[in-house]
Amino acid sequence: MGKSIKFRLIVMSFLQFFVWGAWLITIANYWFDTKHWGPAEFGGVFSTLGLSSLFMPALTGIIADRWINVEKLYGILHLFGGIVLLFLPFVETSNHFFWVIFLAMVFYMPTISLSNSIGYTVLKNHQFDVIKVFPPIRVWGTIGFIAAMWFTNLTGNKASANQFVIAGIAAIALAIYSFTLPKCPPTNTTKAEKRSLVEIMGLDSFKLFGTYKMALFFLFSMLLGAALQLTNMYGDLYLSEFKNIPRYTDSVVVKYSTVIMSISQISETLFILAIPFFLKRFGIKQVMLISMFAWVLRFGLFAFGNPEENLWMIITSCIVYGMAFDFFNISGSLFVETSTDSKIRSSAQGLFMMMTNGVGAIMGSYISGWIIEQFFILENGAKDWYHIWLSFAGYALVVSILFAAFFRHKHNPAELSEFSH
Repeated sequence: MGKSIKFRLIVMSFLQFFVWGAWLITIANYWFDTKHWGPAEFGGVFSTLGLSSLFMPALTGIIADRWINVEKLYGILHLFGGIVLLFLPFVETSNHFFWVIFLAMVFYMPTISLSNSIGYTVLKNHQFDVIKVFPPIRVWGTIGFIAAMWFTNLTGNKASANQFVIAGIAAIALAIYSFTLPKCPPTNTTKAEKRSLVEIMGLDSFKLFGTYKMALFFLFSMLLGAALQLTNMYGDLYLSEFKNIPRYTDSVVVKYSTVIMSISQISETLFILAIPFFLKRFGIKQVMLISMFAWVLRFGLFAFGNPEENLWMIITSCIVYGMAFDFFNISGSLFVETSTDSKIRSSAQGLFMMMTNGVGAIMGSYISGWIIEQFFILENGAKDWYHIWLSFAGYALVVSILFAAFFRHKHNPAELSEFSH
C-alpha cells in the first residue's frame, strides 16, 4: 500500500513539472527566432507567472482549506490550463499572446503549491516520515521537467509552437489522473457562526504578516523570488546567442542549448535528495542561506563562461542551480509547513508562492528587462551578457548578506522530527 501511494504521488509530480518544462526554457527561442517579437514584451510574458501568482495560489489555497477537496481543485485547474495552452499556437500578435499565456498561468501557477499540499496530506494520512519521503517524490517533478526539455529540444521544437501542444496534452492527462488521487478534504471546517468574517472568508493566513518572523520570511521570499526565473528567462537565449560569434557558431552549446540547460534540472535531482540531510544537520535558515549564495555563483559563472575554454563554468553554473533553486523552495515550503496552523496550511503555502513566484517574479521580470534595455544593449544591438550576469550576481549577494544579518531562526531538530511523524 505504501509503495502504491508513493508511486501515485510520483506520477503526479512528474506530470506537474513536465507541463512547465515543455515550454518554460525554450519560449525565448520561439519568441525571438520564430515570431521575431520584441524584448520589452518578452519581459511581460514572464511577468505572467508572477501576476497570476499574486492572487491565484492564495485564493485556491483558501478554497482548498474551506470548500473543496485539494485533488479535485487541482484537476480542474490543470484541465482548463491545458485547453488554454493548446490555443497558444494560433495566437498571431505579441499582445494577444500575453493575455493567453496569462490565462494559462492563472490556471497553472496555483497547482504548484496545491501539489505540495496533496503530497504532504496524503503522506501524513498514511503515517509517512514527510521529511524523508517527500523530497524523493518531488525529485520526480524535476525529472519530468528535464524529460520535457529534452523532448522539446530533440524533436526540433525548441523554437516551434508545438512546445505548447506538448504541454497542453500533458496538462489534460494530469487533470484526468488527478481525479483518481487519494481524497484530500478541506481541513478548516469550523462552523461559520462561531468565526469572524476574516475566518469565514478564509483569510486567516494573511495574519501571518503580523508576525515579525513570518513577515521577514515572506519579504526575503519576495527578494529571492526576483532572481528565481532570471536564468529561465534568459539562459537558453544566452547560450543560443553564442552563434553570433563565428568561432562558437557550430558549438555543442549552441546546437543543444536546451539540453545543456537541463543539466540545471538534473542537478536538482541530486540536491533534492540531499535536502533531508542538510535540513537536519544545519536547519532551515542555513539551508536557505546556502541557496542564496548558490545564486551568486549561478549568475557569476555564467558571466565568465563560453563554449570552449570556459565551458566548465557554464556546466558548473548549471550544477549549482540545483542547490540554488530547490534548497530555497523546498526548505521554504517546509518552514511554512512547520510554522503554521494546520487549518491555514494550504493558504500559507499559497502565500509563500505568492511572494516568490508572484511579487518577486514580477519584480525580476520587469526590472531585469528594464535594466538590460537601459544599460546592457551594445551599439550593434547585441546584449552585454557579461555585465548582465554580473549585475544579477551582485543583487543575489546583497540579498544573501541581508538575510544572514536579519532573519533569526534557531535550528530545532526536535521541530523537524515532530513534523516527520
